[in-house]
Amino acid sequence: MKQQVIVLATRNRGKIAELSAMLADTGLTVRGLDDFPQVGEIEETGTTFEENALLKARAVAQATGLVAVADDSGLSVDALDGAPGVYSARYSDDSPHLPGETRDQRNNAKLLGALAGVPHEKRTARFMCVMAAAAPNGHTATARGSWEGHIATAARGSNGFGYDPLFIDSDSGLHSAELPPEQKNARSHRGKALAALMRIWPEFWQQAC
Repeated sequence: MKQQVIVLATRNRGKIAELSAMLADTGLTVRGLDDFPQVGEIEETGTTFEENALLKARAVAQATGLVAVADDSGLSVDALDGAPGVYSARYSDDSPHLPGETRDQRNNAKLLGALAGVPHEKRTARFMCVMAAAAPNGHTATARGSWEGHIATAARGSNGFGYDPLFIDSDSGLHSAELPPEQKNARSHRGKALAALMRIWPEFWQQAC
């Protein structure tokens, strides 16, 4: 493992694009799971973001023989007692599937329905992320990040993915999906978690080799 090649433990193109952009100046060679068809779907059976991130990173490191970086992230809405939380990606899997509707669209529709009638001041929420790195030798490291905001009453913007069209950044007042990529990466939960991981990366890599 002399060359710093890492595998991002995801097939989500939005995540791969974001993380690759954030890592562009690190000297790391980044590959996604599409380069490793032998790696099957990894079931997220953890009950916390950290458990799921480590589960994915460890599985991919063992399957590929390379250092793997995985994140588990989600949206925590105060008025919904922290939901959808670790179930953010599959929040609407129990909802009817309309023709042509994506999972992201269903998730957003369900969230808006759950918050119907809730005033702005009580729609506080945060994106949360745990970033985990795992090496084939079993060594791991984790880092966390969060992003405070509110849930809007209607979607805006065309950038990003997931709940980005509904999440209002507390600092700028813009929806996450309205922010240009570089601005979003500087503010986001994923960007903060990755920055924290990079701060401990030299020590991690030394023990991973």
